[in-house]
Amino acid sequence: MTRRTATFFLILAGLYGAFGVAGAAAAAHGLGGEFTMLAAAMALAHAPALLALALAPADRLRFAWLPAALLAAGVLLFSGDLGTRSVTGERLFLNAAPTGGTLLILGWLAIVAGAVAAARRGA
Repeated sequence: MTRRTATFFLILAGLYGAFGVAGAAAAAHGLGGEFTMLAAAMALAHAPALLALALAPADRLRFAWLPAALLAAGVLLFSGDLGTRSVTGERLFLNAAPTGGTLLILGWLAIVAGAVAAARRGA
């Protein structure tokens, strides 16, 4: 991952962490309800993953930018849809949350593939 790309994902990790904490606090105070808490949980769960991917050495994880991009987009769509629903009552767009969830699954599987590729290359 290039330095610029890593910096981008580090910034997203910080933003997702901050929005996750703010969303959890809002939900704890009765604002937004269940959708807000779930959106916050997804952002908080994936912020450390983005942080780790941005800092992952290439010899341990090949193509770290790919799972980082998938996770970043997945959180944006999944949490964005739930957050939009909790504030406006409307969806971000049709199937935004399921699409985001699918991207999150693919992002985690891309970590597996990248780790296997790095292990084979180093063997």
